[in-house]
Amino acid sequence: MTSGKGEVARVKRRLWRYLLLSSYAIVLFASGALVAVVGAGIFYVNSKPDLSIWHTDRLDGEFTARSGITTFREYLELEQALFAELKTEIYDAVPPQERSSYNRYTAGSKSDPEIWTPNWNHSYEYGDGAAAFGVLLLHGYSDSPYSLRSYGAMMRDAGAYVVGLRIPGHGTAPSALKYTTADDMTAAVRLAMKHMKSVLGDRPVFIIGYSNGGALAVNYDIEAVEDATLPVPAGLVLMSPEIGLSPAAAYASWQAMAGELLGLANLAWTAVLPEFDPYKYNSFAVNAGVQAYAMTQKVRDGFDRLAKAGRLGEVAPILAFQSAVDSTVLANAVVTGLFERLPGAGHELVLFDVNRYYEAQGLIAKPINLERLISGPPKAYSVGVVTNRDSSVFDAVLRSRAAGEEAVATTELGVSWPDDVYSLSHIALPFAPDDPLYGDDPHAENPGIRLGTLALHGENGALSIPPTMMTRQRWNPFHDFMVARIATFVAGRVAGQP
Repeated sequence: MTSGKGEVARVKRRLWRYLLLSSYAIVLFASGALVAVVGAGIFYVNSKPDLSIWHTDRLDGEFTARSGITTFREYLELEQALFAELKTEIYDAVPPQERSSYNRYTAGSKSDPEIWTPNWNHSYEYGDGAAAFGVLLLHGYSDSPYSLRSYGAMMRDAGAYVVGLRIPGHGTAPSALKYTTADDMTAAVRLAMKHMKSVLGDRPVFIIGYSNGGALAVNYDIEAVEDATLPVPAGLVLMSPEIGLSPAAAYASWQAMAGELLGLANLAWTAVLPEFDPYKYNSFAVNAGVQAYAMTQKVRDGFDRLAKAGRLGEVAPILAFQSAVDSTVLANAVVTGLFERLPGAGHELVLFDVNRYYEAQGLIAKPINLERLISGPPKAYSVGVVTNRDSSVFDAVLRSRAAGEEAVATTELGVSWPDDVYSLSHIALPFAPDDPLYGDDPHAENPGIRLGTLALHGENGALSIPPTMMTRQRWNPFHDFMVARIATFVAGRVAGQP
């Protein structure tokens, strides 16, 4: 009996040892595999091109939420000092071997923003306190005030006082986006809006926001609903608004943290590319993606708070434009994360479809179905889709229906898709076909590089410019339609229309 029990005990001990050894082997194997995968990932990410001074140098004079700046005039003074620092610390310090005729940081090059008059990387103002209304322009991530300059000129001509705000971290060097936070950007927007209030008093102020500027605009409006000390905007105009991003962006900070821990500076960057665009960074810091995601969370959380308080109806009227295909933001989030949450009329969403002539030929990889937005039960907001009259022609129409209505109206736009353009893009929406930098008019007055007409042909890998940067659409063939829609939206609300 005792002998039997002893045998059973020995068998149990052998089984436990076997299980422990097997578990240990599995853990070692998994750990080794994990280390191999992480190592391969780090090697891949860190194999980007060598960093330059505009990637590594930190400018100390940038505005932050902790700068102690309380007025917009102080913001502008700080900005002037910042650009003086940029010249000394970066432009004057670029080594001779990195200077070229298409390097943004080579003084006098075709990509040097200083050869433009003015340099559109700076904040700017149009008009004065006698204006009938105000417009604040908020550009996108890695962008500059250049992107909305045509709308600033349009609004100035319509009688507005205009401020084109340089968002902190922008217009100087890509390295700035390693440090700028969502809180820094929102603090600058609050400063600018308080300044608009001090100039215009109770006259209406509108915000036009592009990409991240769209998220900043919506976030500010949420803050103004909740904080009675903030000026309330009369309306928001959004272009490619950053309402939703891939959740993967939330975890990108681990890449930068690993870079700091391991001393691998390249891990702080999602992309390291040549800087040939005078008004947009081509390189993109990991922190920029993290902060962009933080902005989308601010907007989502703000809507949640307003919904809980029963105050979503106090959100300012919104007119938004979005390309149905967008590789930067989640296009559908504009519907589900913004418009579907807004009660009451006064809001309008316009989507730009893909070129259905190409889809009919089977050349569009993922056909976009927008029919559900203009069919089914009526919606609380107005919706329009710019699309081909039918799939056999390039001619474009607007299919639309008003808030609360079932009937769909079709309006001829008198414009056609260019025969070599299959869709718009995130970066195309703000720019006119004759934009001197991003448009397709080779005769538009331009002192330097032209990016809208850039079409180079040769072998893969021969250029330092990735081919994808040359195929992405940079201008909007429906720009005049957008301008007219925005002018109507603003004019109606200045006149007191709902």
